[in-house]
Amino acid sequence: MDGGLFAPGGIQDASFAHLLDPKRKWYNNNRMILLNAWIVLFLITSSAVGYDATMMNGLQSLPQWQTAFNYPSNGMLGLLNAIQNVKILLGCPVAPYFSDGIGRRKTAFVGALIMLAATAVQTASQSVRMFIAARFMIGFGLAIAGNAAPMLITELAYPVYRAQLTSLYNSIACTGALVAAWATYGTFKIHNTWAWRLPSLFQGIPSLLQFALVLFAPESPRWLVSKGKEAEALEILAYYHADSNEQDPLVQYEFEEIKAAIKFDSTAVANAGWKALVATPGNRKRMRIIVALAIFSQWSGTGPVGFYLYKVFNEIGITKSSTQLLLNGFLQVWNLFWAVLGAILVDRLGRRFLFLTSAGLMMLFYTAQTICIAQYSEHGIPAAGHAFVVFVFLFFAAYDIAYIPLIISYTIEILPFHLRSKGFGAFGFVVVLALITNQYVNPFALDALGWKYYLVLNCLLAVEFVFLWFFLVETKNSTLEETVAIFDGEDALAKIHSLGKLSETSSDKHP
Repeated sequence: MDGGLFAPGGIQDASFAHLLDPKRKWYNNNRMILLNAWIVLFLITSSAVGYDATMMNGLQSLPQWQTAFNYPSNGMLGLLNAIQNVKILLGCPVAPYFSDGIGRRKTAFVGALIMLAATAVQTASQSVRMFIAARFMIGFGLAIAGNAAPMLITELAYPVYRAQLTSLYNSIACTGALVAAWATYGTFKIHNTWAWRLPSLFQGIPSLLQFALVLFAPESPRWLVSKGKEAEALEILAYYHADSNEQDPLVQYEFEEIKAAIKFDSTAVANAGWKALVATPGNRKRMRIIVALAIFSQWSGTGPVGFYLYKVFNEIGITKSSTQLLLNGFLQVWNLFWAVLGAILVDRLGRRFLFLTSAGLMMLFYTAQTICIAQYSEHGIPAAGHAFVVFVFLFFAAYDIAYIPLIISYTIEILPFHLRSKGFGAFGFVVVLALITNQYVNPFALDALGWKYYLVLNCLLAVEFVFLWFFLVETKNSTLEETVAIFDGEDALAKIHSLGKLSETSSDKHP
């Protein structure tokens, strides 16, 4: 791809493509390099999510952690994994009021502050109750920061790179998982509580960076326009997208389209409360997809390996802690590669193609996993256990190309501005609800059903593929404002254009 990861190779949107300065690319423009650096600061918010889940996987393989907390099992183990998500569940309805009220940037700062305090408590934990309380706080901080950060990336990015950068948001969670996996592997030989305290301490590094720097970052131009700060919004667009040239054709196009869309929102929806999410046919169509993706992201068969890897390894005869930790580390490197690849290809291949490919391959590889674990469980065939590990890696490659990069970026881009924070909050609420259920069900189901539990998950994957085939909508090569036409019809987009008195080039595409 010309120019590397952020090159405009996949965007062919006629509505603004001819407005782009061909000489302005991210790698030879200082302002765009700075903009992408700010975006990276917000991308690392998701690393805390990936870090936490994998850290808990790693800690469960550490004898030092097991001893410190009296070998938790079943209900207590489920509570330790799920308690952070309980607080996220409570935080999701609150977070949109922060994002819409004080802005995306300040909301991310508040979330980072909460997570820093929680990390300190978690590292210093002297009892299982203290550890649970810390994870409770971390969850609330993640809910606050995690609502604002991806929206700010989407609303701030240079149009050519928007889809790739927003898709990278959830992919960056794999870097957190990668660091956590190798951190727990690296501390395995420490013969005291620092074997688990150090990985807990490292969890605060992303939040520390954000706490120190985030208030210096630019705010979302769309949020500024919604608050009547149009001059400031135009200044940010011009500074980062056109070297401070406020008359640049692209900047003018973006600015007028943003103003028109927000004006349309204010006239079309008198009450942008939670009921508005299902108030119109277009919004109901959006929420049907969003809720389904939220559930699928947690119930696609990732649960047994994603949160209880050590139990699965024990079932197939891999019982050595160092081997479990090493395989966990390699799995996170593998996940990162495929998730980033999916983010890069999002505009070239399209959302629908990636989701359907992901679901189809997951069905195939999960069926193979089921056969392998059944053969090992019933007949004790060592080769079946080793083959199971291979199919776990292949299954996660299939999951990674769509469900890691796209579920957040797709959710944000199909929501109009006035519903974006609440719709994304509802998405997060359903994700966490599905995740909590998943975390509680899996250890009991694995104990009660053994390998037969995989048959249930195979059936869920089949349902998932059918839903995606019939209901998932392609949004490739559309601006944030143009996706309104896909769900609400061309008339809605025409009204936005008429309100903003956009350029003739826009009306050429949507006559």
